[in-house]
Amino acid sequence: MNSFKVLLKFTLMSFVWLYPNLILSQNKEIHIGDGSHVFPKTTKINQNIRVETYFQFLDSLVQVYDSITPYKLTEHLLVRSNPWIIDTLQNTDYYRKKARDSFVYNQKKMIVIPKGNALVIPGLKQVDSLQKAFKNTWIDINIPEFKLRIFQDSVKLFEFPVRVGRHETKYLEMSGREEDLRTKTGTGIIVGYNKNPRYANPANNHDYKVTRRDDGKVTLVPQIPFIETELNGTRYGQMIHPTTNPETLGKAYSNGCIGTKEADAWVIYYYAPINTKVDIRYNLKVINEDGSVVIMKDIYAYQ
Repeated sequence: MNSFKVLLKFTLMSFVWLYPNLILSQNKEIHIGDGSHVFPKTTKINQNIRVETYFQFLDSLVQVYDSITPYKLTEHLLVRSNPWIIDTLQNTDYYRKKARDSFVYNQKKMIVIPKGNALVIPGLKQVDSLQKAFKNTWIDINIPEFKLRIFQDSVKLFEFPVRVGRHETKYLEMSGREEDLRTKTGTGIIVGYNKNPRYANPANNHDYKVTRRDDGKVTLVPQIPFIETELNGTRYGQMIHPTTNPETLGKAYSNGCIGTKEADAWVIYYYAPINTKVDIRYNLKVINEDGSVVIMKDIYAYQ
């Protein structure tokens, strides 16, 4: 048990070293060594956390508390236990800020966990509930409908507009070969994330640091996770990720990836931990919630 105390002390020191101006205050004492760790508990944040350091902060916080929680703490469990964080992240969306007469050139500098806020470290009961929810959550994408839906069991939680791959074949320098740009269909899972993605033009493989928005203004590219899918046991490099040009949603516009609004991408990320089921389909016949039937345009000329 003494070695456990030493390890925890080292972990806490490492956290303070990473965030020297950040002090955490708990509303309950952590009893180390006697098995009486009490959760849930709250932790007060005494420094503003911006997008550019957000993931490092969460990783360090998870590392500290994972040493003492009676379960394996993860970023997704932590954030889903503090849903206001998702709301705050959604509000870093360029177009949401524009609607409030605010121009954001560098999203990475925006504060997402303000100083003085408290984070809940969940208890075992809440964690069990979240883990069951994760297990029963799945993502449904219907290509010709340009819709991404998130279901828990048979209940639809969210529905988002998306863009999909173009109906053309093109040589992409990024892959070094000619590619069919149509979005692939199949069943599979979420297999990975890129939390600080490289923005590049697949056609010439050139990086870009800025983006021209739908209103003609130029900003730095935002930092929002890209989600990697695997379909039918194959990784096509087909990602679910935000677009900085939401006017392209509802269109066959991408190089194969599924594009979303910036705000929507944060919700998808936190509702889709690794191994979340994914179904990407191509159904032209759509039955609406009122029972009416709509026939979608055959954008890929499959039928």
